[in-house]
Amino acid sequence: MATLSPDRTVPVPEEDIVGIMLVDDHAIVRQGLRSILERERDMRVVAEASKPDEAMAVVGRAAPNIVLLDLKLSTSSDTEGLDLCAELVAAYPQIGVLVLTTFLDEQLVLRAIRAGARGYVVKDVDTSGLIRAIRDISRGESAFDARSAAAMVRGLNAPAEDNTKHLTARECEVLRLLARGLSNRDIGAKLFISETTAKFHVGNILRKLGVSRRAEAVYEASKMGVI
Repeated sequence: MATLSPDRTVPVPEEDIVGIMLVDDHAIVRQGLRSILERERDMRVVAEASKPDEAMAVVGRAAPNIVLLDLKLSTSSDTEGLDLCAELVAAYPQIGVLVLTTFLDEQLVLRAIRAGARGYVVKDVDTSGLIRAIRDISRGESAFDARSAAAMVRGLNAPAEDNTKHLTARECEVLRLLARGLSNRDIGAKLFISETTAKFHVGNILRKLGVSRRAEAVYEASKMGVI
């Protein structure tokens, strides 16, 4: 069955619809996000939640592709969303968690990645940036706005390690572009190589660094001093 675009003229195959769950303690924020996201003919908000227990209760039956998650879900804690992120990823590893928050702290970005988030953007991101981040994560990529990526790098204070020798010069170039949140296609365009070749380099990087996610590769590379 196909879902129609807002103008009812352009059908989108059901399998191409990105299902999104909104987790934010403010109803007005969720309403605003729903209004923005559902203007996109390939996106649908399938569930909402205002607190962690509610999110865990509905996520299984809603089966979203993406969870758009605020970190502050109550007045008593600024980082309650981190625990929820880890719980969601552990229970539903196929779901991509994108942190959307007002907080931009170096350690928070790192903690979100360690909790399993595939992306991190701040709430004043423009609409096109948010839509792009959601689409990137739906394709299995990572997504960080420029400030979040910079904050992540600043938060890494571990000394560089000598295992950079295991990475080729091209792989180091690819890692720097990964840190900017670029997709395989965009990496290929930047380096004048095919998307398939870019994907091959990313796979080698993940294998060499012993990680399974692009965001984790960026984290490890930052510790090594590659980026």
